[in-house]
Amino acid sequence: MIIRPAIGQYSRLNSRSHPPRLLTTTNKPAMSTTTLKQALLATSLKPASRLGVHTTCLKSPVLASLSGLHQRRFNSSKTLKCSEDDALKLLNEQRKLRPSSPHFTIYQPQLTWYSSIANRVTGCALSGGFYAYALGYMALSGSIPLDSDTVVQVVASSPEWAKVAGKAIVALPFTYHTFNGVRHLAWDMGYLLDLKTSYTAGYTVLGLTAVSTVGLALI
Repeated sequence: MIIRPAIGQYSRLNSRSHPPRLLTTTNKPAMSTTTLKQALLATSLKPASRLGVHTTCLKSPVLASLSGLHQRRFNSSKTLKCSEDDALKLLNEQRKLRPSSPHFTIYQPQLTWYSSIANRVTGCALSGGFYAYALGYMALSGSIPLDSDTVVQVVASSPEWAKVAGKAIVALPFTYHTFNGVRHLAWDMGYLLDLKTSYTAGYTVLGLTAVSTVGLALI
């Protein structure tokens, strides 16, 4: 049997871009439950096919089994009560597994930041040594003599290798910090700021430090 739309319907259909369609009905037997489920599944998968998703993958039994496994795992999970200390311990363990930011060791070593670190280390060593001697002189003057005459006698009675080693240990940070301090003063005045001259000044500081350390140690 063919059903044609009424005249009023033609005006509504003509306002659209699609041509009028004929609605046909046939006497078909009622669909079974399985057929109805398949039809509903195909209808629900139409938007996925329009988005470029392969509907065959959605019907895969492997995905269905994984979905069932996920559902079972979700259903079997439960919340456990723990003390505050246990919760803090668990939180600390989870923090250890978090990704960390890249360390500075991923960068190629440069003379500029090596010399900057050495300048700070030598400065702290020199100032720390002076402060330690001054505090020791004030605190131990009654039990251990640390006056200049005693220090001179101790150095004079020491073996030659101990004198050379001791003077080198003191001369190395002193000379490096002095020459590199001049380099920093040049930077403050606007000189040696480009990369090439900065490297040249850095190697010059290292050379002067080596020569002056050896010279002071052998005096």
